[in-house]
Amino acid sequence: MQPGEVISYMEMCTQEGASLQRGMNFRLRGNSSVILMSVRVGAPYADKIEEDGKILIYEGHDVSRTTECPDPKAVDQPDRSPAGSSTQNGLFWEAVSQYKSENSKAERVRVYEKIKTGIWAYAGLFELIDAWKEEQLGRKVFKFKLRVCEQALPPSVTGEVDEIRHTRLIPTDVKKEVWKRDKGKCVRCGGKQNLHFDHLLPFSKGGTSLLAINIQLLCARHNLQKRDKIE
Repeated sequence: MQPGEVISYMEMCTQEGASLQRGMNFRLRGNSSVILMSVRVGAPYADKIEEDGKILIYEGHDVSRTTECPDPKAVDQPDRSPAGSSTQNGLFWEAVSQYKSENSKAERVRVYEKIKTGIWAYAGLFELIDAWKEEQLGRKVFKFKLRVCEQALPPSVTGEVDEIRHTRLIPTDVKKEVWKRDKGKCVRCGGKQNLHFDHLLPFSKGGTSLLAINIQLLCARHNLQKRDKIE
């Protein structure tokens, strides 16, 4: 799966081989970690995209709503469960601690972004490089800093290996504008399956993610044909 690929919730679960019921999933099934993010208006957590899409600031998750805690937004985000085991916040926090103490490499995390109800986009592979706690409306919340990884594209149909793709997160408002403008289908063939957010002018040639005019929807076939070439 390449960054920018558009998928449904069920396709995302199939891709990960698990029912993704929570936003933070540390070493899902004992393997790599997965997080679900959103910067949409009304999103439950204050995720942010910085440095032209190279950095994701991801907010930790609240305690579960219970009769004893009817308002999770009124209490500190927990790093331990009532039974004493690490929460997802605690697990990601410990991974950062291990990385910063040079005891391990940065945890690699696959990130999916919610575009609208039922529509998600694979944001790419990130490295978890920092974490801290912030005071927010009288309580403490976790903040996790993730840096996008460089990802090599697979060999092209001609057998040539493309240059490394320097991935960037496309801002959500741009994705929503492009999705609406292109009517949720490939601009080349009108297909509605296996869609990708594609840069008309690639990053490697000075293109931007910040303007919808430089982004289009392509199906997998036409995205593969285009690759990093300017037409």
